[in-house]
Amino acid sequence: MRRESEQQDGLFSAALNQSNAPLAARMRPRSFDEFFGQHHLVGPKAAFRRLVESDKLGSVILWGPPGVGKTTLAEIVARVTSASFDRVSAVSAGVADLRRIVEMARHRRSMGHRTILFIDEIHRFNKAQQDAILPVVEDGTVTLIGATTENPSFEVNSALLSRSRVYVLKALTDEEIAEVLNSALSDAERGLAKRRLTFEEGALDTIVNLANGDARSSLNMLELSVAVAEAISSDPDETLTITVEAVTSAVQRRAVLYDKNGEMHYDLISALHKSVRGSDVDASLYWLARMLDGGEDPMYLARRIVRMATEDIGLANPQALTVTLAAQQALHFIGLPEGALALAEAVAYLAAAPKSNAIYTAWSAAMADVENTRNDPVPLHLRNAPTKLMKQLDYGAGYRYAHDYADGFVAQENFPESLKGRSYYHPTDRGFENEIRKRMELREQALREQEGQGD
Repeated sequence: MRRESEQQDGLFSAALNQSNAPLAARMRPRSFDEFFGQHHLVGPKAAFRRLVESDKLGSVILWGPPGVGKTTLAEIVARVTSASFDRVSAVSAGVADLRRIVEMARHRRSMGHRTILFIDEIHRFNKAQQDAILPVVEDGTVTLIGATTENPSFEVNSALLSRSRVYVLKALTDEEIAEVLNSALSDAERGLAKRRLTFEEGALDTIVNLANGDARSSLNMLELSVAVAEAISSDPDETLTITVEAVTSAVQRRAVLYDKNGEMHYDLISALHKSVRGSDVDASLYWLARMLDGGEDPMYLARRIVRMATEDIGLANPQALTVTLAAQQALHFIGLPEGALALAEAVAYLAAAPKSNAIYTAWSAAMADVENTRNDPVPLHLRNAPTKLMKQLDYGAGYRYAHDYADGFVAQENFPESLKGRSYYHPTDRGFENEIRKRMELREQALREQEGQGD
């Protein structure tokens, strides 16, 4: 089996050294010492590295954004460990492929050898496919390494997740991305050191900024920038100067880290909502821009913004609901990109508005009583009596018409007997709710006076 691993290592090396392979593939690290970033996993004293080097790695899930080294770590494991290594992509593999690998793994196990099964993009496996590998992970037939950009809590079966340890990989820092680029520029065997290149001040920094912590994207951008410069050069042997303009022209825009169906979607909408609640206009606009730039459904944002108006502003500023609904209508009417301004206006308005969740808590309390208490009949005096029979049964009897009383207030019970005296809504003294609070206090005073007069 060690010979099989050596053969695999040779295949990996051959693939990396192909001159026509993309720069990112050629520069893929071959060992822990060549790895950039993720020091908590690959550092000399890191537990993950020690487990791999001692050939004691159990089943793991590698979770992180694109281009941070998940697949590379799996390939390094293939070189370092004495176990056989089988790799599948969840995009193209099916249950039949997994069964074939399991049969091979069982044969190896009978001979005393372990098998590591690497599943790239494991979050794309459906429940049936994940269930198919659960028994062989559980009984040790294979050691699983799964790679995913999605939160394993949501995308990996809980039973499979409980039998694996999750390792989180982080986006590379700008300094680490710069190291990746400099490594490619100084490597004559796999990189670009044989090509005479100079960089205008700020050109490499532009690539670093546009990469957004994605090492693969940074190398792709570098390679594309060089290719563009070569295409417009009249002398293939001359020193190429890579300008900031050439980089931005080749790359067009930064690598966007956003998945509108994944955890990033929930993280960013949470940041937007909490920034609005915290009355931070600038941060609210930033998170809104991030979501729209990432391709979020603008109507989803409009719906969430309406929710913010009712949940966090409420009657402290009743106009907030009107503004957000107008923004939704404007967006629906003119679409993007112009409609984004309507959303921005609504978000800024909400963030700057006085805040109150009194209606939110009042509604929750009222619903709790509806759900947790018996549904008593409507008191007779509050019922309509459109028929003679209903009048004979005292429907509407004793009802007091509020407009017949001073200030339109009348002392009569409007709750069922079992809920008499309930109080749900407690307005704050912020914004328009202060006026509502005063009016509620005025009503209470008038009712006390009526009761004192025996009316």
